[in-house]
Amino acid sequence: MKTSALDIDLVPRATLADMPDEAVEHGEVFTRRWIVEMILDLVGYRSDQDLSLLRLVEPACGTGAFLGVIAQRVSNSCRKHERDITDALDAVRASDLLPRNVAASRALVERILTAEGWASNDASRVAQAWVRRADYLLEQPPGTPQVDVVVGNPPYIRLEDLPEERMSLYRALWPTMVGRADIYVGFFEAALRSLRAGGRLGFICADRWMRNQYGRELRKLVGDEFALDACVTMHDVDAFEEQVSAYPAVTVLRRGVQESAVVADTTSRFGETAAQDLLSWIGRREDRPFQKETFEAARMPHWFSGDDMWPTGSPARLAVLEDLTERFTVLGQASGVRVGIGIATGADKVFITRDPDLVEADRLLQMSMVRDTTSGHLEWSGHYLVNPWDDNGHLVDLKQHPKLWAYFMRNAAALRGRYVAKKNPEKWYKTIDKVESGLRRQPKLLFPDMKLSSHPVLDKGGEDGFYPHHNLYFITSDVWDLEVLGGILLSKVAEAFVDAYAVKMRGKTLRFQAQYIRRIPVPDPAVLTSAQKERLIDAFRKRDVEAATSAAMDVYNLTEWPG
Repeated sequence: MKTSALDIDLVPRATLADMPDEAVEHGEVFTRRWIVEMILDLVGYRSDQDLSLLRLVEPACGTGAFLGVIAQRVSNSCRKHERDITDALDAVRASDLLPRNVAASRALVERILTAEGWASNDASRVAQAWVRRADYLLEQPPGTPQVDVVVGNPPYIRLEDLPEERMSLYRALWPTMVGRADIYVGFFEAALRSLRAGGRLGFICADRWMRNQYGRELRKLVGDEFALDACVTMHDVDAFEEQVSAYPAVTVLRRGVQESAVVADTTSRFGETAAQDLLSWIGRREDRPFQKETFEAARMPHWFSGDDMWPTGSPARLAVLEDLTERFTVLGQASGVRVGIGIATGADKVFITRDPDLVEADRLLQMSMVRDTTSGHLEWSGHYLVNPWDDNGHLVDLKQHPKLWAYFMRNAAALRGRYVAKKNPEKWYKTIDKVESGLRRQPKLLFPDMKLSSHPVLDKGGEDGFYPHHNLYFITSDVWDLEVLGGILLSKVAEAFVDAYAVKMRGKTLRFQAQYIRRIPVPDPAVLTSAQKERLIDAFRKRDVEAATSAAMDVYNLTEWPG
């Protein structure tokens, strides 16, 4: 039975807290102390504040990696502000599903507070008040925001590993958990929605949600209602007590308007001292990127909005990419420019041929394939598209084309067996995509789908033009000299946008798909000087990437290009 969000309060909480212990244990990863210290500093949870007046939540406390540090900071804060530790009874709320973790965390808090000089009875009261057994995702229903800080290391458990009823409950409460999400997506949403104005979240967690499909709704939520203050990528850092392949990042989000955002990337040598160096650099609010042996960091004036994937790359490069996006119009929104993909047939073995006499001559279109672009110049391999469409976008009458009729009948079983044909039985010989009248004759830049580097190739169009295969993406334009645009797109500047957004294939092969090509910013062609155009054309014709990059940097008014 599917349970809606309206039904949640009708379900007994005690029965919902019984997740199998082995699933919870599988999702536990314990964070090193210096990482905890860094996260608390990033969210501004320091002892110089009166922490008894704040409300901090840790959604999955485990055995107390965060709570131990939190207890010491609260204790120090109470001393500095001349408060009793019992004034902080409501300052912290931590939860965990495993009873033994709850017991261990309470014992740790009590031990630390007692060692700090507080009365044992008071330390015990605080520990009991702070830590409880609960399922955070079920005990934290959407409601009035009341939390100042949420910190922690949410569990890593795939949704499909949970009992179906529990999975349905989670999805009903936290709609950002779409697709094959990890449970931590729900922790992000629940924590964010609990924050009052100005409240901050600081998690160390896998960063996959930033760049895959199941994270799209969470990215949209962040872009619409919250702000990213900092993102520190730590893929090679020894951040946890056990060796895990978690691809972690420390992410700090805030309920408020997006301001500048700090991005940092670390090396395997990043540790406690380097973390302090990073915090010092952030505190100085420097605008220039910072680089040393253990990390690189940059302060970006904005962050990326919507549900699109967040980019990857060095902080300095991300800062440049964002600057270019701010100053120029991206291809997907540029006037007079179209980015598209070649034709998908659903049966290439039938619809693509090298036999010029296979069917009537007017039913064949010269076709460009990926292999035709290898040299950087279009070299036709002799392939044709067997075209079932007329110039008005309708399927041709096969009775008027006896050779085409006979050919399709010989291949009827393969054609009728396709999904597109089963949906439209009367149009069983259609291709998945329609053939666009005139596209073959249009000049266009072609991009092979998968390539190690940017590789635009010119199809001059006209009577000798080609119709692109679906493994080729194309750009047409009414306003650009395509060789000028080709020079820009050949450059490392343009390639960097695809590299930042595209899913990497084995061997670091890039996907030059339309969604990524559309992200490349370009200037207004009318403002380019004759000298700039000539440099770009020359670089494009010679396939000189270095010259194209230099010319593009001049066009974009860049003095240097980050590695």
